[in-house]
Amino acid sequence: MKTVDYFKMLLVVVAVFVVSLVATTDIKAQTTYKPYFGNVDWQFNAPFGNDFTNRASGWGANLEGGLFVTTKVGLGLFVSYSTNHKSLPMETLHPTATSTLTAKQSRSLFQIPFGVDVRYRFYERSRVCDPYVGLKIGTSYVQLSSYMSTFRVYDDCWGFYMSPEIGTNLWLNSEKSFGFNMSAYYSFSTNKARVLDGHVNQVNNMGVRVGVAF
Repeated sequence: MKTVDYFKMLLVVVAVFVVSLVATTDIKAQTTYKPYFGNVDWQFNAPFGNDFTNRASGWGANLEGGLFVTTKVGLGLFVSYSTNHKSLPMETLHPTATSTLTAKQSRSLFQIPFGVDVRYRFYERSRVCDPYVGLKIGTSYVQLSSYMSTFRVYDDCWGFYMSPEIGTNLWLNSEKSFGFNMSAYYSFSTNKARVLDGHVNQVNNMGVRVGVAF
């Protein structure tokens, strides 16, 4: 997907968030208080700031859930994953000072972050729109792989992970037991790894999530 299309998706999510935030201010409290949150999402992710791969990809998912410890502040857990690929043409590499390798590369960046999820919802008794901001903090497992014909060279590592996000739930019933979730996020992790002539030194991502809320 082109970069311009990716940023269009981000703008749509932000626009929905702002509209739902404004619209909810005019909605009186008419539903029961919901003490928990949870959603399962498809995740579209775009890494940037590294020379291993910067290709956006829809191969990703996110799962999170928790309880509201106050009327507006929720605390829970999350886990997500994403895979991003990049193909390189035939080139000659120098893995060491005394060796050379000529091959085509198919690179893969695989990420699994998980940890604590903190959420702040703006209206604890909203009827339809439920806008929120969140912060995910935890650890991230990252694996870099380079496929050349039938061979694979890889490196993996662990790092600290942090991800702020904005989003909204759109409820389909008055009990708020089922609806849709949309969110946009930025993530940062301290992972460092190298495979052949490609490496990551800290991993930055931007992305959107669309799924179901309960």
